[in-house]
Amino acid sequence: MTLTQIFFHTLETTLPVFAMVFLGLGLRRVGWIDANFINTASSLVFKATLPTLVFLSIIRADLATALNLQLLTYYLVATIAGFGFCWLWATWRVPYRDRGVYIQGSFRGNCGIVGLALAASLYGDYGLSAGGILLGLVIITYNTLSVVALSAYQPGRSASLKDMSKDILKNPLILAVLAAIPVAWSGISLPGWVMTSGNYFASLTLPLALLCIGGTLSLKAIRSDQRAATSASLMKMVVLPALCTLGAWFAGFRGQELGLMMLFFASPTAAASFVMVKAFGGNDRLAANIIALTTLLASITVTLGIFVLRTLAGA
Repeated sequence: MTLTQIFFHTLETTLPVFAMVFLGLGLRRVGWIDANFINTASSLVFKATLPTLVFLSIIRADLATALNLQLLTYYLVATIAGFGFCWLWATWRVPYRDRGVYIQGSFRGNCGIVGLALAASLYGDYGLSAGGILLGLVIITYNTLSVVALSAYQPGRSASLKDMSKDILKNPLILAVLAAIPVAWSGISLPGWVMTSGNYFASLTLPLALLCIGGTLSLKAIRSDQRAATSASLMKMVVLPALCTLGAWFAGFRGQELGLMMLFFASPTAAASFVMVKAFGGNDRLAANIIALTTLLASITVTLGIFVLRTLAGA
């Protein structure tokens, strides 16, 4: 394939995902969807349709291929290293009161929706199954590190680690992964009608979730004089994805494995980070600006990232 063909093939992968995000933004602006719809739909996705999608993708997967301990180990190490790098940078360049918000916004990606949607679009069943397993690790790691960062700079309002641990263990996505792995290993086949109904239900996940992300974006909330928001967004969408993906390449990962990790590393900042910042009494306006900026940047940076990988590494 020529570079032009690779580029347009890459756009065919990323444009449908980000088109749904911007469609959600447009529908919110014309009043066809509102805050009540977004809250209800987001809750449905998080509690039901996304766990169903993850469960079904894993039980259909070849775990010998999807359950890659080397990939999981590298992603964990790279995430912790990136977290440490963000912390050091924040200590040097960010005002004390905003450091926890900056750190979380710089490393915590929206892998559960954007990352998984792109993985499914690019790699099909492998992207869903391997991405679903990786997502379980991501949820635990991101939530734990976010508590550490926010607690360090809002010590008067720190949450109980015991309570946070309970929330993590009750997370529907974690439960879906834990329930699916033994079913996949055992080879149990669910009745055809259950699989068909489950597929209908799970198919709601990606379009509904992407519309909700678009509906929550506020262009007015993005302020060009917010140096911390711009810095965190560039760290999240450019610096860390480049460093972590390059590190994965040097570690020997190629093809789908390398592409999957790049998509997860390059996912825009998770909307859940805003909720956690509010709970800790942090700068929620900064958190909102980071989410909005990284989501807008993702349509460019992720497309370029996939193009580079396809051109140089065949991912």
